[in-house]
Amino acid sequence: MQLVDTHVHINFEAFQPDLDAVVQRWREVGVVRLVHSCVEPSEFKQIQELANRFPELFFAVGLHPLDVEKAWIANSVDEISWLAQSDSRVVAIGETGLDFYKASNRDQQMQAFEAQLAIAHQLDRPVIIHCRDAAAPMAGLLRNFWREYGSVKGVMHCWGGTPEEAAWFLELGFYISFSGTVTFKKAVQIQDSARMVPSDRLLIETDCPFLAPVPKRGEKRNEPAYVRYVAEQVAQLRNVPLAELAMQTTQNACQLFNLPSPQSVAA
Repeated sequence: MQLVDTHVHINFEAFQPDLDAVVQRWREVGVVRLVHSCVEPSEFKQIQELANRFPELFFAVGLHPLDVEKAWIANSVDEISWLAQSDSRVVAIGETGLDFYKASNRDQQMQAFEAQLAIAHQLDRPVIIHCRDAAAPMAGLLRNFWREYGSVKGVMHCWGGTPEEAAWFLELGFYISFSGTVTFKKAVQIQDSARMVPSDRLLIETDCPFLAPVPKRGEKRNEPAYVRYVAEQVAQLRNVPLAELAMQTTQNACQLFNLPSPQSVAA
C-alpha cells in the first residue's frame, strides 16, 4: 500500500533530534511521496536540503497568512516566483491563504494571497491554501480572481469547514485535504465533508508536527507515518477499503502536484 502525505513541515525543530527515525517510520508504513509546505520564503534553502536527502520529498514555496505582517515586503512576489522556478522539485505555491482568527490585517492578507494566486496562475502551479475563519471571503476572492484572470488549481489543506463550504471550493475545481482532525470525535462537520468529497478530489495529510490523529492525539508531535491513521478514518467514513482509499488519494496527489509515479524514484 502506498500513501502520500500532502502537507508536512519536517524542517521544524521538533524533528531535528530523530529525523532519520521519523523517515524510517514513514517508509515502513508506505508513505512514498511527501509535499513539504513553506511558511515563508526564508525556509526555502532548509527545505531544499531536506529534499536533497530524501528523494520522495517535494516542496512548495510561499508565505503563510499568519506570517504576512512580518514577512511581506515589496520584493516578496519576485522572490517567491524566482524560487518556484529555481528547482524542479517545487510543485506548488504555498502555503498561502487567509486566517481571520483574531486577525487585524485582513486587507494585507488578501493582498498577499491574491499576489501568490497570480504567481500560481502564471507558472501553472497548484496553490496550497490555508483557510481559517475565512471561507466566505476566500470563496469570493477566488471567484473574482477566476473571472478576471482565469482559474488556478490547488488544494484546501487541513479542511476544517462545513460540507456546504467544501462544495464552494469543489465548484472552483479544488481538491480537499483531510488531516488528523478528521479522526477527532467531535469533528462531525469535517467528517461529513470527508464523506461528500468526490473520490477524484480527495487528499490526505498530517500537517505535521501539528494535529496528531487519534490514536496518537496525546502526543506532542505529529509525523508523516501517522497519515495512515487519517487514511484509515477517511476510508471508514466513506465505507471503502483502505487499499482503495490509499490508491485513490495517491493518484490524486500525483495528478494535482505532477509528482513522478512512486515506482520511478526509489524511496
